[in-house]
Amino acid sequence: MNFSTLWRIARRDLSARIRGLRLLAVCLFLGVATLAAIGSLTAGITEELARRGQTILGGDIEIGIPQRQASEAELKAFAAAGTVSETVRLRAMAIGPEGSDSVLAELKSIDTAYPLYGTLRLQGGRVATAPDRGSIYVGAALADRFDLGEGSSIRFGEARFKVAGIIADEPDRLGEGFTIGPVALVSPASLDDTKLIQPGSMFESKYRIKLPANADPEGVAKALEQQFPSAGWDMTDRSNGAPGTRRFIERMGQFLTLVGLAALVIAGIGVGNGVGSYLESKRTGIATLKVTGADSGVIFRIYMLQILAVACAAIVAGLAMGSVMPMAIGWAAGDILPVAPGFSLHPLPLAVSAVYGLLIAFAFALPPLARARSVPAAGLYRSVVEGGGRMDRRTAISVAASIAAIVALAVATAREPIFSLAFIGAAFALLLLLALLAWGLRAVALRLPRPKAPLPRLALANLHRPGSHTQALVIALGLGLTLFVTLAAIQTSINNEIRNSVPERAPSFFALDIPRDRTAEFSAMVRRQAPDAAINLIPSLRGTIVEFGGQRVDQLAELPEGAWVLNGDRGLTYSPQVPQGSEVVAGKWWPADYKGPALVSLDVRVAESLGVGVGDSLTVSVLGVEIPTRIASLREVKWENFGLNYALVFSPGTFDAAPHSMVATLTVPAKAERALAKSIPPAFPSSSLIEVGNVVSQVTALLQQMAQAIAAAASIAILAGIAVLVGAIAAARQSRIYDSVILKLLGATRRQILGAQAMEYAILAVVLGLVALLLGLGAGWYVIVQIFDFSFAPDPATLAWTLLGGTGLTFALGMLGSLPILAARPSEALRAL
Repeated sequence: MNFSTLWRIARRDLSARIRGLRLLAVCLFLGVATLAAIGSLTAGITEELARRGQTILGGDIEIGIPQRQASEAELKAFAAAGTVSETVRLRAMAIGPEGSDSVLAELKSIDTAYPLYGTLRLQGGRVATAPDRGSIYVGAALADRFDLGEGSSIRFGEARFKVAGIIADEPDRLGEGFTIGPVALVSPASLDDTKLIQPGSMFESKYRIKLPANADPEGVAKALEQQFPSAGWDMTDRSNGAPGTRRFIERMGQFLTLVGLAALVIAGIGVGNGVGSYLESKRTGIATLKVTGADSGVIFRIYMLQILAVACAAIVAGLAMGSVMPMAIGWAAGDILPVAPGFSLHPLPLAVSAVYGLLIAFAFALPPLARARSVPAAGLYRSVVEGGGRMDRRTAISVAASIAAIVALAVATAREPIFSLAFIGAAFALLLLLALLAWGLRAVALRLPRPKAPLPRLALANLHRPGSHTQALVIALGLGLTLFVTLAAIQTSINNEIRNSVPERAPSFFALDIPRDRTAEFSAMVRRQAPDAAINLIPSLRGTIVEFGGQRVDQLAELPEGAWVLNGDRGLTYSPQVPQGSEVVAGKWWPADYKGPALVSLDVRVAESLGVGVGDSLTVSVLGVEIPTRIASLREVKWENFGLNYALVFSPGTFDAAPHSMVATLTVPAKAERALAKSIPPAFPSSSLIEVGNVVSQVTALLQQMAQAIAAAASIAILAGIAVLVGAIAAARQSRIYDSVILKLLGATRRQILGAQAMEYAILAVVLGLVALLLGLGAGWYVIVQIFDFSFAPDPATLAWTLLGGTGLTFALGMLGSLPILAARPSEALRAL
């Protein structure tokens, strides 16, 4: 039989009753739309970051230098490469009009060449260049804080400035990275007037270079690094203007893609149930085709054409929805996203989503289709009583090949293949575990003593009798309840991390850039305001790791996974004692009066990522000078305590020749906080006082956004799980109608039939509720502890209500699905069998 004849039969049969394949369409639509939306959003943001790379970065090449400005030789080399713009950025206290409070701000000096790309705009649409000496541009947040307008005054350090405009668009804002205060722009001469930059002050100089049109940024950057190998620069080119943002977006996108893929796999079970239910309704037609001469191959091709037609329509609809979702997400998210993705089709994520959809449809539709084609015509007429056929070897190989293709595609398109493989393996392990649980439940139900009461006996028999749909129901219920518990565990753990851990351990203030020769004066001022204050003062510098374990960082083709300490400059300190919040886990701490060669104590996780240990070498560049050291110990650092935690702590004397300042944490009573916030900035104008509450608010907002993104993606998986449950109920409907009719003929009432089914669903809900609690807690623990590195602290009450609500919902769906069964009339049902 040729293709046109097969398609004509398939199309006519499909147009007569497509209703049975609605579940297939809904499940594929949900899964494909989720994957397409996540993939398109991630691609849209990363492409926008790449497209605007020059503007975000502020040049074709950016060279960041901590705690110093470029030397004459360096400036000449920069100028030889192209047009140079210099900015200096530091945190400083902004002091408003007389009598007003102070607030931490990001003060940035810009020269006349700034910006090399993009446009600096002020409110009112005015294009601006560097402000005159004595003038300042302030961000909208800073203007709102002090009610500033043009002509108002504001003080930084020892200089007071006249506001010349409110910043509307700072072109390189995103490239500057995370900030904890509003921005203000001044000229280099004005920055000198503030006297904020002192020996040891924490600031960063950035040199942006605009290259000739035909120049290669990567080649120029490598040439500069080779010319100054010990400079301790942090270099970035226009291809990756915001590397931290890009990394975060790509990793979050990968995680959400895997969640979406899990939703699609779950939807695949719904596809299988939907196809099984549809073929069950086509039982008579299939038998008639076989009686009239159609062989199994013809049957297979006709109904595979129908399934593929509906699947393709659902996939196309899902792709259409997924391609427009990024624009809607960008509109709804507002300023949460780093850049707003416009409407643009991204072929790769759409193609990957479509292939996933087709593979899922093929893998899960094949088994019920194979069973239907393998049963002889007479068997098809009796299938309600006898059950369907079995999956043959060829079908099993095809299903296995489809699943292998899904895994291969997920691993091939992943940023972290091992993580993706583990995630997919866990999803399939969950399905296998639920399938084994269903088998065990049937075996237990078969061996239990028969209750004397008819309804419990019937409910128990429904779990193990021939043709029962216990396996489909267990998988559907188990997936749905596990997803509910997992999501509740993740969200409540994040909320508890925010609400309990951080405020409980956090100090009141961080104080930065305290002059070393004024530490006693600083401590005395704090104690005058708060006699019982806890003050922790330690030295602070910035430096770059240039060598570890005998490997030069600038010679590495690729940075080790998780080696965040190699990305730019890091905070450094030295201490005679083990710092607060740290515990030595390997090696030994140096004596308090140590005066030997330079040693360093390293965070144990950093050491693992670098592949180094006690006794290995590590070299840092501070102010352009390389300082070689040996690793003396490894420490477990409690980063969550909001204290002065450093990945690298050096032995005393290491930085004696390097100018540096002090930093401190201040823990004071709440009543003294406002007085300190007003008194310290005027007395120590070069120092910065950070209210920890503001930092906590920003971290809280970020964590909540992450939790919302996970919840949004997981909600699709929950919808897919509900669709799977509906499909399982629908797949069992025909056989349950048969049971219902026989029971009615034997004298059973509707209430008794409904009661037996209610007991059956209640048994499943109780057993699966306990299993889902364990599985959901395990999945939630992995996400919270292994991915986010938080404490796992789910709320028991929320989990209990979630589990009760989930079991109640599944029980209600089961009962609603039983109503059409009860409405079936014996005479009509018997004629249809």
